[in-house]
Amino acid sequence: MTELVQVENLGRAFDALWAVNGVSFSVERGELLGLIGPNGAGKSTLYNLLAGALAPTRGEIVFDGQRVTGWKPYHMARVGMARTFQIPKPYRRLSVVENVMLASFQRHRSVRSARVFAEEILADVGLSDHVTAPVTTLTVGLLKRLEVARALALEPKLVLFDEIMAGLTPTEVAAMTGFVSTLPARGITVIWVEHVLHAIMKTATRVMVLDRGQLIANDAPKAVARDAAVIKAYFGEEISLA
Repeated sequence: MTELVQVENLGRAFDALWAVNGVSFSVERGELLGLIGPNGAGKSTLYNLLAGALAPTRGEIVFDGQRVTGWKPYHMARVGMARTFQIPKPYRRLSVVENVMLASFQRHRSVRSARVFAEEILADVGLSDHVTAPVTTLTVGLLKRLEVARALALEPKLVLFDEIMAGLTPTEVAAMTGFVSTLPARGITVIWVEHVLHAIMKTATRVMVLDRGQLIANDAPKAVARDAAVIKAYFGEEISLA
C-alpha cells in the first residue's frame, strides 16, 4: 500500500484554545482507520480541517500526492474526498434519489447515468424501498444511511464517516458495519469517527485516539484498548474485543 493522506503538525486555534494541536499521521490507500476520543477531543475539528471546512492555523495536509492545506470543500470533493455529518444535511425539498443524484453529477454528466448510479448506491445502503420518498418522511436512522449514500455518490478515494451509527437499531448497526468493512476492497479508503465502539474496534485496521486536541494513541485496536492513556482519557477501563 502507498500513503493517500499525510498530515504533519496540524493545528487549529480558536483564540487561545487549540482544538487540534500538533497532530501528525498518515493513512494508507485501502485502509479503514478508526478515530475515537471523548466529547470535545477535537475529532470534528480535525474532520473540518481535512475536508476544507476550516483552514489550519498551522501544519500541512497532503492528499493523493497534492498539498491541499487550506483548500475549500468543493476542491476536496473534486480531488476525491467526501464526508458525512453527525447531523444529516439533506436537501429537504427533494426526494431521496434526487439528493444522491446531486452528488453523483460530480462524475456523471447525464441525468440517466446519475440516476442509475444513485439507485445502485441507495441499494448498497439499504434504501431501495425509499428511492422516490420525500426526505422529510425518513427516520433518523434512514437519514444517516442517506448521508452515507450521498458521500459515496461522489465516488471518493477517501470518505470521512462521522457517527453514521447514531439512530440505528442493533440490526442496522450490524448491517452498516458489514457494509463499511467492504469499502476498502472497492478502492475507498475510510476514516471513521464513531461512538459505537464495538463496531469500530472490530472493523478498523488501526485506531487513532484524540484527547484535548492531541493524538494520544495510534495503533491496532487491541493495543489501543489496553493503552493506559486511552483508558484514562476515554474508556474508563480496559475493554474486551472478544
